[in-house]
Amino acid sequence: MAWISFLAALIPLNGYGHYLHWGVINISVANFIVIVLMVVTFVAALLLPFPGRSRRKESK
Repeated sequence: MAWISFLAALIPLNGYGHYLHWGVINISVANFIVIVLMVVTFVAALLLPFPGRSRRKESK
């Protein structure tokens, strides 16, 4: 479990956050990354086929 504290030491948490500014929209970089990952996951769930779908078509 010592490797977890080593990984935590790589990211300094005592500084100010970084923000993206688009006109009146201010969003932190961390929140922006989370939103992008959620959208990518949602799109992948829509586009990727279900794992057992091809086997069900062949057995009919």
